[in-house]
Amino acid sequence: MKYSAIHLAIFIERSNRFIARCRLLETGEEIITHVKNTGRSKELLLPEVLVAVNHQPSAKRKTAYDLIAVKKGDMWINIDSQIPNALAAEGILTGKIQLSGLKGSINFLKREYTFEHSKFDIYFETDQQEKGFVEVKGMTLENRGIGAFPDAPTLRGLKHVEELRVAQSMSYHCYVLFVVQFPTIQAATIHREMQPALYEAVKMAVADGVQILAYNCDVDQENISIKKVVPFDLEQKFIDPNQ
Repeated sequence: MKYSAIHLAIFIERSNRFIARCRLLETGEEIITHVKNTGRSKELLLPEVLVAVNHQPSAKRKTAYDLIAVKKGDMWINIDSQIPNALAAEGILTGKIQLSGLKGSINFLKREYTFEHSKFDIYFETDQQEKGFVEVKGMTLENRGIGAFPDAPTLRGLKHVEELRVAQSMSYHCYVLFVVQFPTIQAATIHREMQPALYEAVKMAVADGVQILAYNCDVDQENISIKKVVPFDLEQKFIDPNQ
């Protein structure tokens, strides 16, 4: 995935969940950007940090720029919440992302599929009459080489995990796929202290057969692509950098 019109900028402040002020490096102009992530991102969006903004002017938009990536130390972290689903679908279809436990090859994939009371990110079928769901979650929170989800409590995420358990009991093959939107990571986990209920739900889902996968990404200011599978460890200790 390559962004078409990237400019580097200095982050000034986040006015609310959706809006941030930045200063373009090349001109010094102060701009208003749309933050393409409703998570807290407190450890990323710090004053004077280097960010990447995508210039997408339109008469239908309130802002001409999207804030899509943040420089943290030596690495870029992509915070575009719309990217993980696209990367996941492409990765599954091309075989870059492997859904373990399937006997057949995937021959049908549909994004945003309604099941019971949820809309899962991906529905698939294989040439062996297998059917399943993949719920995709972007991961941007990192500390000391450990990635964690979520960075803020998510009722929607909790509901999806609970309904994946239901689907698994009905003979669907169910997965939670974490797309880690940065390259350097030792393991991915659930941020237990942030949302104990999600940790418990994932623990029960795993016991019921739902599989948890994590793939990291190669990221720079203009590009993001799936890199490789990384370990997911539900019991991995995570120290919140914001505490």
